Amino acid sequence: MLKKNDLISLKIEDMTNLGFGVAKHLGLVVFVSGAVTGEEILAKVIKVTSSYAVCRVEKLISPSPIRVNDRCNIEKCSSCAYKSISYGEECRIKKKSVEEAFKKAGLSNPKIAELVPSPKSCGYRNKAQYPVTRDANRRYVIGYYAPKSHRVCEARYCPLTPRVFGEICDVIAKYAEKHGISTYDEESGSGLLRHIYIRRGEVSGEILVTLVVTENAIPNSDELICSLTEKFPEIVGILLNVNPKRTNIILSENYKTLYGVDYIYDTLSGVKLKIKAGAFYQVNHDSCELLYAKTRELASLEKSDTLLDLYCGIGSIGLSMAKDAGELFGVEVVRDAVDCARENAAQAGIENASFFAASADDTDGLLADVEKRLSRKVKPDVIILDPPRSGCGEKAVRYVASLSPKRIVYISCNPTTLARDVKLFCDMGYSFGELTPFDLFPGTGHVESVVCLTRE
Repeated sequence: MLKKNDLISLKIEDMTNLGFGVAKHLGLVVFVSGAVTGEEILAKVIKVTSSYAVCRVEKLISPSPIRVNDRCNIEKCSSCAYKSISYGEECRIKKKSVEEAFKKAGLSNPKIAELVPSPKSCGYRNKAQYPVTRDANRRYVIGYYAPKSHRVCEARYCPLTPRVFGEICDVIAKYAEKHGISTYDEESGSGLLRHIYIRRGEVSGEILVTLVVTENAIPNSDELICSLTEKFPEIVGILLNVNPKRTNIILSENYKTLYGVDYIYDTLSGVKLKIKAGAFYQVNHDSCELLYAKTRELASLEKSDTLLDLYCGIGSIGLSMAKDAGELFGVEVVRDAVDCARENAAQAGIENASFFAASADDTDGLLADVEKRLSRKVKPDVIILDPPRSGCGEKAVRYVASLSPKRIVYISCNPTTLARDVKLFCDMGYSFGELTPFDLFPGTGHVESVVCLTRE
C-alpha cells in the first residue's frame, strides 16, 4: 500500500499537458513534478488517492534524451510546465492534449492540424503581472506564485518576458527599499504594494506601468516617476490601480494616472489598437497575427455578410476582418474595452463597425438591446466566439445556435471547454471541420485553438 513520504522507483512513460511526468506503480497512475518522458527516477510520494498518486523527483537515475537545461535558469520558480524539455516536444504534447480533450468529449476522430508554433519561444509576452512580497531578510521578491500556492518566487527576469520588464521591476524595488514601502499580506489584509503590472506594445514599443496598491496614493511618487521615465523613455504612462479588497482578483476598476496616459498603442493584423491597462489583449503578438489570419480564412466573409464578434474585447479580431464584411457588431462586457474598440474603429477609418457594452452571457436581451439601439433587426451570418477559459457554456451556445449563423468561428485557450461547447453545437445541427492549435503561450501548459462550425 503506497503512502505519503514513500520513496519509489519509477519509469516515466509520458507527460501531461501541465508538464507532469506520468508513470504507473502498483496499479496507480503516478504524476511526477519535474520528470520527463523516458526517465528513470527515484520519487518521493507527496499525495495518494484511491486512483492516483503525486510525487516529486528525489533522484534522477537516468535522464531522458529529450531533457534540456537551457530554457530557464530560475531554479526556484516552477510556473512553467515545460522548462525541462525541448520546444518541439512541448508542441507535440500540446497538440496531443487537444486531441484527447475532443475524444473525452465524445467527438471521435477529430481532425487536428499540426500545431502552429510561436515565432518566438522566449521574450514573447507583452504583459506581466508580478506579485510583490518581502522575504525573511526584508528583500523584495518580485515574480510569480508557485503552483497551487500564493508563495511568491523571484522571477522578475523570466525568460518569457522582455528584459526591460525586469529592469523596470528593479527600479521599483530600489524605490520601495529606499522609502520602506510595505507589501501586501493576504492573511492580515495590510500592506501597500500588491502587484507590478506591465504592458508593452510589440510594434509601438510603448510601455504602461501599473502599481496595484491598497491606498489612493504612494509616498514620493514624483521620485518614482522621475526614476522610471529617465531610464525608460518608452514608458508613456504610470498608473495606480487601487484595490483594497481582500481578494485574489488582481485588478479593481479604480485607476489613478500618476504620469502620462492610461493606455498604449499597438498594431495587430494591420489595425492600430488603443489598449488600456485592464483590457484583454493577446500576450503573444506574433503568434496572434497567425491565429487571426487563420480566423479570417475560416470566417470566409462575403461583402453582404453581417459579422457578430462576441467577447470582442478592444475589437482586435473583428476589426482585422471588417473590410471583408458588410457590417460588424462587437459585444464586450468591459466598458473600457468597448470605448477602446470604438476609438480603434474610428482611428482606422472603419465605418461599418459598431460596438456595444453587454455581457455575452446575458442571452435574453443581448441582440434585443442592440436592435433597439439600431431600430432594426440584426441577423448575423457569421459569429466569432473568443470566450474566457470557462468557455461559452450551454446557455450561450444555445443562444448562438438559435441565431442560425451559417458559420461560427470559435477561438479558445482551453481545449476542454472548447470540446464541451463544440459537442453542444454538434447536437444543435452544426458540424466542425479541421481544428488548428496555436502555441500562444510557450513554456506554459496553455494552448490556443480555432475551429469553424458550419450549419448543416
